[in-house]
Amino acid sequence: MELILVNIIDGLVTGLLLFMLSAGLTLIFSMMGVLNFAHASFYMLGAYFAYQISIALGFWVGLLVAPLIVGVMGAGVERYGLRRVHQYGHVPELIFTFGLALLIEELVQFIWGKNQMPYSIPEVLDFTAFSIAGNSIPAFKIFMIFTSVGIFIGLLFILTKTRVGMIIQAALSYPRTVEALGHNVPLIFMGVFGVGTALAGVAGVIAGPVLGTFPGMAFVLGSIVFVTIVIGGLGSLWGALVASLLIGWITTFAKSYNIAMSDILNGLGIATPENMSENPLRDLWTVTSPQIADILPYILMVLILIFRPAGLFGKRES
Repeated sequence: MELILVNIIDGLVTGLLLFMLSAGLTLIFSMMGVLNFAHASFYMLGAYFAYQISIALGFWVGLLVAPLIVGVMGAGVERYGLRRVHQYGHVPELIFTFGLALLIEELVQFIWGKNQMPYSIPEVLDFTAFSIAGNSIPAFKIFMIFTSVGIFIGLLFILTKTRVGMIIQAALSYPRTVEALGHNVPLIFMGVFGVGTALAGVAGVIAGPVLGTFPGMAFVLGSIVFVTIVIGGLGSLWGALVASLLIGWITTFAKSYNIAMSDILNGLGIATPENMSENPLRDLWTVTSPQIADILPYILMVLILIFRPAGLFGKRES
């Protein structure tokens, strides 16, 4: 039972971190139809900017300033890059954002080098919050949980209870109507893109000390972000949250429990074949859950696309 509680907390941290990345992207993707392959690169920039700022001014200043810098950069990319490319279709957008991701990675390596940065947890949070059966739960993980939950509540409030949120939601589905009512839809797009990249920057700031700040950190989480928004459903904040938590818990539990595929197959009534050494499917019986933990989200995405193509909380188009 204690191990289950530890895995629940670890999966919650992973899931909420993934949510901060996917929340902004799901709005960008659904509003603009932009396949932003550089989204995880802004996550990486958040970590590097926060590290650089923390050297002189400390972690907390970096937490406030780095996402703002990343958000302004994201808004600039939309205004002076994507907006010009958008009129030519999705393929030029994909090439542009993919090239941007490569450019950001090269710039990061040019400025900071290829080695991992000594970006560490702030001293005020560098202690054990509590222990469960000898397993220490760091205070910084609790901080990550509360930060992510606070961002979710804030986004939900803005999108559902404020005038700005109502305009954004209307622009998602009826951009021409919103523009006819006198609202500056391109400015809304730029603002949403900037906020989305700023959220990625926040994720980078608080994940950098835990997961490491290095040039390949964008690649590690890049593909899984798109998996998350597909599973949750485009445009759904609740979908992004639920999908992120599912992925966090699935991968965490799969890595913690060494369950053999042979036990699962035998439990389903599929007997182990005779002459195992000569059977072409012999490797299937020797696979364990930690070995396939990282591909489980992709398997879940395939199942979702088969049985509910719009995602868990997505709306089907009529």
